[in-house]
Amino acid sequence: SKVHSSTPGGSMGMEPRELAGHMASGAIAGAAVEAALYPLDTIKTRMQVAQGGAPLNWRHLYKGLGGNLLGVMPACALFFAVYEPAKRHLLPADGSSSVGAHLAAAASGGLASSLIRIPTEVIKTRVQTGQFSTARGALWHIAAREGVFAGLFAGAGSFLLRDLPFDAVEFASYEQMKLAWQSWSGGRELRKHEAAGFGAFAGVLTGAVTTPMDVVKTRLMTQGAPPPPSASAAATGVATTSGTGLKTGIGATGRLRYRGVADCVVRMVKEEGWGSLLKGLGPRVTWIGIGGGVFFFALEGAQSVLVPPKPKAESLNPKP
Repeated sequence: SKVHSSTPGGSMGMEPRELAGHMASGAIAGAAVEAALYPLDTIKTRMQVAQGGAPLNWRHLYKGLGGNLLGVMPACALFFAVYEPAKRHLLPADGSSSVGAHLAAAASGGLASSLIRIPTEVIKTRVQTGQFSTARGALWHIAAREGVFAGLFAGAGSFLLRDLPFDAVEFASYEQMKLAWQSWSGGRELRKHEAAGFGAFAGVLTGAVTTPMDVVKTRLMTQGAPPPPSASAAATGVATTSGTGLKTGIGATGRLRYRGVADCVVRMVKEEGWGSLLKGLGPRVTWIGIGGGVFFFALEGAQSVLVPPKPKAESLNPKP
């Protein structure tokens, strides 16, 4: 992002045009990452759900992208609606750097955006794994059959345990690397490709560390409820999973396989070994590393156009 774009120690208040610029830039950057790297995310998700050495389904890797963008864009906008004002409020009044301020601001933004991101993630993973043929069908089925909270917010605990630290570490590390570069280079602002490099490094680091919780999150979100009879599949938008190499977490009795984060971890380690917690590590690190570069490249570019420039005395923003 345009780091330190807010006045250190100032009010959390922000001009509507400036705030709208940050929100629009976040939405654009989020959409750019999803559109470019969605196939890798689909492969990662299918790898994490597959059990017992089942073959991986390589078809329809863009399945569910349109519906996912409808959730990702407002979620990213909401993230920056909280992150930028919070950063402005938390940074020290003397203009010095504060890792804690960036960590807290990013975690706050992540918590707010999770209200949209969690249902979006549930629907995305269920479509990617072949349980539903459309995002709309998944939304209506999950809400009606499984409940808004139990269905659309399934795996919320594991999601927050994964994403809040991820958001905090990624944004704080990116901002600190950017400041260190500015100090080393005599105050020269990062160019867009340099920002992309730092964003990619931050993404690889945080992506690798949070992979085990990402696997648990995927298992909890995809177990859902027992699928309806195939005869009603066309009406509900539910697709069968036969031939996909994927298994849901539904047991033979029709009950949920995992009862929560701890139970999921214990069962996975017992039944599949410790390595199961690192399933999809390669695609995840690749996806998030490249995604971090794309995200911050797009974000910097969008903000240079959409966010009003700050006065020189207050601005440490990179020039377009």
